[in-house]
Amino acid sequence: MEKDKKIIIAGPCAIESKKQFFSIAKEINSNIDFLRCGVWKARTNPYSFSGIGLKALDWVQEIQNKYNIQCAIEVGTTEHVQLALKHKIKTMWLGARTTCNPFIVEQISNCLKNKEVEIWIKNPIFADMKLWFGAIERFKNKGISNIKVIHRGFFSEIKEKYRNPPRWDLLVEFKKKYPKIPLICDPSHISGNKSLIKEVTNQALKLNVSGFMVEVHENPENALSDSMQQLDLIEFKKFLSDLK
Repeated sequence: MEKDKKIIIAGPCAIESKKQFFSIAKEINSNIDFLRCGVWKARTNPYSFSGIGLKALDWVQEIQNKYNIQCAIEVGTTEHVQLALKHKIKTMWLGARTTCNPFIVEQISNCLKNKEVEIWIKNPIFADMKLWFGAIERFKNKGISNIKVIHRGFFSEIKEKYRNPPRWDLLVEFKKKYPKIPLICDPSHISGNKSLIKEVTNQALKLNVSGFMVEVHENPENALSDSMQQLDLIEFKKFLSDLK
């Protein structure tokens, strides 16, 4: 990888249908390093769209083979992990809520012990760095060295312009603790509104993050989840152009 080249992870917040997923993958696969694939969604409201689930894993596997691209999915249980491995998916991430639960992190790390996988760990939803550090160490202790972390901002009861305030000071703290672990910024979840993504991205660049994870949808206005923060295909191309 070129010295200054950023890792680009992009894809829909959630896979909503085979047609939607394949259409997005076709348009963006050549410009990204990993395809973000929302298979299962941990939703606060049980009546919100929570993902296609198992059926979508066949589509993810098909896309991996078709475009020779690494696909990444979120896993929240050991069953998710086992199903991902069965479908030849070797890149998985832990969501912000999962990182907060040492019991679940321990179970998932045990399930992946000494496996040839790549793990991404999102910051915990609460600004407790020990939870983030502890999750990393649990996977390292299980023989997994291919680790990245995702900075997606932190929950705050104070309503600000950002959905999840970035707390850039904590990012600096993280980089001091783990200077060699690639740190990926997720401006979609930090901002909560795509109009703020450029602002967040520019600040992240000042801190020399390793890359970006952004949500992309062919028709964000009609997305079944997080419609406000997803870029459309034209906006995503502009996002990439601005990075250059």
